[in-house]
Amino acid sequence: MKENTVITVSRQYGCGGRELAEILAKKLNVKLYDRQIVHIAAAKLGINDLSEQDLLELENTVHPLTLTFMPFHSFGTRMGESSRGMFLSEASVVRKLANDGACIILGRCADYVLEDMPNHFSIFVCADDEYREKRGKEVYEGKTLKELNEENEKRARYYNYYTGKKWGEASNYDLIVNTSNASLDKIADAIIEYINKVQE
Repeated sequence: MKENTVITVSRQYGCGGRELAEILAKKLNVKLYDRQIVHIAAAKLGINDLSEQDLLELENTVHPLTLTFMPFHSFGTRMGESSRGMFLSEASVVRKLANDGACIILGRCADYVLEDMPNHFSIFVCADDEYREKRGKEVYEGKTLKELNEENEKRARYYNYYTGKKWGEASNYDLIVNTSNASLDKIADAIIEYINKVQE
């Protein structure tokens, strides 16, 4: 794999996407970025006194009545200044991290933010409902499939709003992986093999 390869991972809630990203980062010996981006972005905006929950609410604020697409480089004023600023700041941080060298970035619409970057591979991780329901009980503190799906709806709304694309649609990604029928370790190996083949 080329030294400056950046992998972005988007995922359904409950499919093991975060764990898969962690396994990939270990196998490739690169940094994994997720929530750190939110804190760096908040610091750039001068927001230093908010709790983790406050930051989550700030970055996830998408008003249902204004879901028409606004590219991240040309926002109007229909959205709250704070949430718009948060997204722009996150996008800036994502690009800086990607330009600094090989890494894996989880979520944050990074596949869209970096879509023009060479040696960037975007992956969408999904799983069938039965698998996600089982993980909801065992890994996600007893969350029901309905609760997992509600989180997916939030992710989709946020992604669709800021990118003008449909979250989870195959054509938006280099690779779609389903974690239902193989170990995350094997899937990580397959992803690495795929990227190596493409980069030959």
